[in-house]
Amino acid sequence: MIPHSSSATDVVKAYSSDAEWGLTKQDILRLQNEYGPNILAEKKKKTFIGRFFDQFKDVMIIILLIAAAVSFGVICVEQNWNELFEPALILIIVILNALMGVIQESKAEKALEALKNMSAPHARVIRDGEEQIIDAKDLVPGDIIKVEAGDFVPADARLIHSVSLKSEESALTGESVPSEKDADEITEENAPLGDRLNMIFSGCTITYGTALAVVTATGMKTEMGRIANLLAGEKDTQTPLQQKLAQLGKYLGIIALAACAVVFVVGLISGIPILEIFMTSVSLAVSAIPEGLPAIVTIILSIGVQRMAKRNALIRRLPAVETLGCASVICSDKTGTLTQNRMTLVKAYTDSLNDTEDITDHCSEAVKKLLTLGTLCSDGTVVFENGVEKQIGDPTETAIVHAAHINGIKKDEIIKQYERLAEIPFDSDRKLMTTVNRINGKITVIVKGAFDNLSLRCIAGDIEKARIITDQMSADALRVLAVAIKEIDIVPEEPTSEELENGLTFIGLIGMIDPPRPEAKDAVAISQKAGIRTVMITGDHVVTAAAIAKQLGIYKDGDKAITGRQLDAMSDEELEKHVEEISVYARVSPENKIRIVKAWQKKGHVVSMTGDGVNDAPALKAADIGCAMEITGTDVAKGASDMTLTDDNFATIVEAVKEGRGIYANIRKVVGFLLGSNTGEILTVFTAMLLFRQTPLLSMQLLWVNLVTDSLPAIAVGMEAVEPDIMEKKPRPKNEGIFANGLGLNVIIQGILFAAITLAGFCIGKTVMGTLEAGQTMAFMILSLSQVVHAFNMRSDRSLFKIGFFTNKSLNIAALVSIALMAIVLFTPVRYAFRLVLLTPQLYLIALGLILAPLVFIEIKKAIKNRK
Repeated sequence: MIPHSSSATDVVKAYSSDAEWGLTKQDILRLQNEYGPNILAEKKKKTFIGRFFDQFKDVMIIILLIAAAVSFGVICVEQNWNELFEPALILIIVILNALMGVIQESKAEKALEALKNMSAPHARVIRDGEEQIIDAKDLVPGDIIKVEAGDFVPADARLIHSVSLKSEESALTGESVPSEKDADEITEENAPLGDRLNMIFSGCTITYGTALAVVTATGMKTEMGRIANLLAGEKDTQTPLQQKLAQLGKYLGIIALAACAVVFVVGLISGIPILEIFMTSVSLAVSAIPEGLPAIVTIILSIGVQRMAKRNALIRRLPAVETLGCASVICSDKTGTLTQNRMTLVKAYTDSLNDTEDITDHCSEAVKKLLTLGTLCSDGTVVFENGVEKQIGDPTETAIVHAAHINGIKKDEIIKQYERLAEIPFDSDRKLMTTVNRINGKITVIVKGAFDNLSLRCIAGDIEKARIITDQMSADALRVLAVAIKEIDIVPEEPTSEELENGLTFIGLIGMIDPPRPEAKDAVAISQKAGIRTVMITGDHVVTAAAIAKQLGIYKDGDKAITGRQLDAMSDEELEKHVEEISVYARVSPENKIRIVKAWQKKGHVVSMTGDGVNDAPALKAADIGCAMEITGTDVAKGASDMTLTDDNFATIVEAVKEGRGIYANIRKVVGFLLGSNTGEILTVFTAMLLFRQTPLLSMQLLWVNLVTDSLPAIAVGMEAVEPDIMEKKPRPKNEGIFANGLGLNVIIQGILFAAITLAGFCIGKTVMGTLEAGQTMAFMILSLSQVVHAFNMRSDRSLFKIGFFTNKSLNIAALVSIALMAIVLFTPVRYAFRLVLLTPQLYLIALGLILAPLVFIEIKKAIKNRK
């Protein structure tokens, strides 16, 4: 049986319950055994140990571990304990890298925990004919529950009886106003959640009225539980950067193994001892693998997180910084994200006006009278606590009260002045609310409600003109209410609709809307200039959504706006074919949102999903980057997201995109810097072994270069300021390689340059002083310090003379620290651990010239490229 398409009586019978008596103890025990507790299931968490060992699946890490293990084994066999320094250093690096990765928490676990915390703790239930309050987890299907304004709905339920019931379901359906409920309504089987007027749903709140209902689903079977299942079923997606670095690691690993094999074979043929040639091979593997790259990228992303936090964007997962930077589509929820999630009066019309009037803080007297009547006929209130405005009650009523308030009409004052004598509450059949007030000594009936219903009861006023104005307002996606009055002689003891709501005089119309955020239009325009497509996805009505989208510049001529039902009728292939034509999706379900996100992803786009409600969570998690709202957002949405906007400002996304692009550009600079350095190391060792049958650099020397003189300047390069024109470029394609736009060629050129100057220094040092150690010292010094100098080259494609040599303060400090550390290793007794020697003054001068060579070469190359 489908509860929303069946009568309340049939649903109660289907669950063997009774609307007045409820379930018996025996029924409850049986059903609890059958359905279990009314709680959301938890996904099994990974242990700390499990997460720790997951970090060792990286190809670069595996190769280093094998090298360390074999080195240690050979040292034990040979009992050459002086060599322990090298494998120990490798192990320390690997463990530190693993610990850094463990601190990242699972998004899915957070989302499910937040969903669980949203469950209502208690419920009012009728059992064995008695009303009682129980823990919500003890509810079972068939339980008869009572709800009233302010209650948290403890489970999905079919209404049996309702009085003026409204339920706040924006977190589940996306609608900006509470949904009016009706127990007598019977809807279609395939009706979307927002149209199931005879149902209330777990996790939502009752804003108005009272109801009796029978529980139809508990725990994971509820609509909220179904979303939890969707979250559990969605796998975490890797960011483009993670995918590229993983691929890079595999390539570097293959290169390292091939080079090691060649060097090992050449060494054996040349008669070099096995331990010596093995350690040389290990040093080559270390050269090929940029051990610091994962950690440095993490540090750069962390710095980006700090920058973005200052711009009101909180990052929950580090790689998401880069992903947002290459986003090409933003699928945005309407309510609370592009709009203010607050009904606001924007237009008014009275029978004495020729046209509509905008609502301001200085409305005409005719409109002020209309607002006064509307406020008197409202139960909503606006209060100020410590200077902060707080709206209580139905949003449509608080919108009227607020508009009156800014025009100097205070509700608490006029209620005292014009006493309410009687009332007829709003209900969904009449779509009217009526109050009887004493105004200036006369008993006045005030009726407000839907124009179509109220106009039939009016006998005075220009109804046809009002009808035209109503149609115009509705076309602009405004929610329209009409106000009418009449005077009576006495207040009836039992007011009825027939007596009070007929023979009315039409007064006017008020139009309201959940308005767009003022900054959202500019943000959408900037995004479009940056090549980013904004798509609106909402649970609201298609006319309202399209109107808002048009105001914001999202919906343009030739674009399509479709509903969830139309989307359901499309196959995945059809959706993928037409997805680029559709700018607005209305009345959508959580499954619809995931389909939309994945259709864009299949087109090769990097998709960002913004939202704040429970209904946004699965799509937030499925998207390449999910972006939740802090102020209006639910815990569920935040838990499923990668980023949270602390000011709920759509414009903040633009700043986040800018920062993300800048960070990715800096990461490319760092990758180019590190790989250029490492390529130089590979070519240096490989060439020396083939030509001289000697290694110019030892393993611990190469590790020192990679971790100290590479890492510190590399991190500083990653802190370079964002290029000023970065938001005038199109997003990177999702499948664009990290070496695109000439980065790969630059890495090779830089590698050859470093190898040439290092081998030149090696030969000069060995020849001048006559020892291998002198040549290795020369090579070590030149390779290390030339890379520090080269870090300045990597700051920008523009000349250092244009951007300023020392404008990156972080790089200045990193360079000084690296030089100081090198001085300690070169000129203090520490050099003995690295097998270094002191050189002659002439050799130090020659080394200085070779160290500065890359700076001169790259500046000439930039000048030639920029001139072209």
